[in-house]
Amino acid sequence: MQRRNFLLTSMAGAAAATLAPTSLLASCAPEKVANTTPLNLCFQEGVTPGNTLQEKLDFIESLGVTGFEVGGRGLAGRVDELNNALKGRNIRLGAICAGFDGFILAEDGQKDDFDRTMREIIEAAGKLGSCGVIMVPAFNGQTPCRPHTMDTRNYLCEELHKLGEFALQCGTTVILEPLNRGECFYLRLVADAAAIARDADSKGVKCMGDFWHMKEETSDYAAFMAAGKDYLQHVHIASRGRRLTPGEDGEKDDYRDGFRALKELGYERFVSFECGCEGDRATVLTAAVELLRKQWEEA
Repeated sequence: MQRRNFLLTSMAGAAAATLAPTSLLASCAPEKVANTTPLNLCFQEGVTPGNTLQEKLDFIESLGVTGFEVGGRGLAGRVDELNNALKGRNIRLGAICAGFDGFILAEDGQKDDFDRTMREIIEAAGKLGSCGVIMVPAFNGQTPCRPHTMDTRNYLCEELHKLGEFALQCGTTVILEPLNRGECFYLRLVADAAAIARDADSKGVKCMGDFWHMKEETSDYAAFMAAGKDYLQHVHIASRGRRLTPGEDGEKDDYRDGFRALKELGYERFVSFECGCEGDRATVLTAAVELLRKQWEEA
C-alpha cells in the first residue's frame, strides 16, 4: 500500500508540473552562468619553432600562448638562462618533463640514480617556479622492476610521500603521468594516478592527463573529473590519431568532452602541446591554437 500511495502521489505531482504555467517553472530553474575559466596553452620547447630560446619565446608570445614546458635533463644548469629569458614576458614555465635517470620501481642501482637525479630536477623546478616535475613509475621494458602487486603499490606510495614532501620544500610538486598500455603497464588511467597521489598522503604529489594516452579511458570527461581539482596539475595534448599537432588528424581531434570537465573543475593550469608535426610547424601550431580556443568556447 505504501508503494501504491507513493506512485499515485508521484503521478499527481507530475500532472501538476505539466499543468503549471511555463513562467512559474522557469522561475524555479537555476540561472545559467557563463563559465569564465580561461584556456591556458603551453608549448614544449621541442615543439616550438625557432633556432634560439629567444626565437621560440617570441613565437609563443605572438600567439598569446602563456606557457613554456622544458625537459628536466640538465635543468640545474639552465636555471639562470631560463629565468633571464622569461623576464618581462607574459610567459610562465609550465611543468618539467621528466629527464631523470633510472626509475622509482627499479630493483637495482637504477633506483639510486632516480633518487639523485629526480631531486636535482625538483630543486631546479622550484627555482624556476614550475608547477611540477612529470614522472612515470615504470615504462614497459624497464628492468629489473618490482612486480605489479599491492606491496609494490604500497612501496610506491611510501616513496612518493618522501619525494612529495621534498618537492613541497622546494616550492613545487611531483606529477604522475598515466600512459597507454603500449608504453606503460603500471599506470594507465587518470583515476589510478589520482588515487595513488591521494594515498601517497602528500600535497606535493599530483597527477595529470594526456589526451593522447587517454585513449585508454572510456570518457575524457570522466577521467578529468576522477582526478578532480585537488590532484589534476597538468594536461598534455596532441592529435588523436597519430600524435601530431592538434588538428592534423581532422575530425578525430575533438577535445570538447575533456574541455567541458576542465571548465567545470575551474582548471586554470596549463594544457601543453606534446606532439609531432607533419606540416609547416609555425602554420600548423597557429591553426591548432585557433582550433583549441574555438573548442574551449564550445565545450
